[in-house]
Amino acid sequence: MILPCFDPATWGPSIDAAVEAVSRGEVIVLPTDTVYGIGADAFSPESVAAVLAAKGRDRQMPPPVLIPDVRTVDGLARDVSAPARQLMETYWPGPLTVIVWAQPSLAWDLGETHGTVALRVPNHAAALALLTRTGPLAVTSANRTGAPAALEADHARQQLGGAVSIYLDGGPSPLGLASTIVDATGDRLRIVRDGGITREEIVAVAGEEAVEPAA
Repeated sequence: MILPCFDPATWGPSIDAAVEAVSRGEVIVLPTDTVYGIGADAFSPESVAAVLAAKGRDRQMPPPVLIPDVRTVDGLARDVSAPARQLMETYWPGPLTVIVWAQPSLAWDLGETHGTVALRVPNHAAALALLTRTGPLAVTSANRTGAPAALEADHARQQLGGAVSIYLDGGPSPLGLASTIVDATGDRLRIVRDGGITREEIVAVAGEEAVEPAA
């Protein structure tokens, strides 16, 4: 089911339906600032497994977790470095995903994370409206593994079909480019995927000494 999610004045029923679907453990597709995402309740192992199955991905590639606000970080992560916090404060909401150490007490199973979690706050009003109500969602790009990332809801539907219960249609993705991924679990920040935030922007905030040299 594709539901319109363009206008805050009218998207209430669509957001309601997506929230209810998540609460039932179902998989949804949502718009973000980068590309469309396929996601589910981060604290439901069965739902996360359904997300990975829909993509054709195994547990070796766990999904990132989208959160509504930087204040959510400390409930999910531990030992977050000062440079990582600086990046979060500067570029969230935005196209930056930060890998940090997960709180060991959390009752979730995202796959083979080796004790880490990749967090992001998307810069998209509809996504934030949804996340504010659902809490953390395990979300990865809404496409079959190896296929192009979906930039519109219908593109996602063509690839994922009935594996998804609700598709929120927010129009074309504003950026159309994946987020930059930064690993902040080591002594220095390591850029593991180039995307919407450049290395120069990361260095400008964190300092050259805090970032591993480019490969």
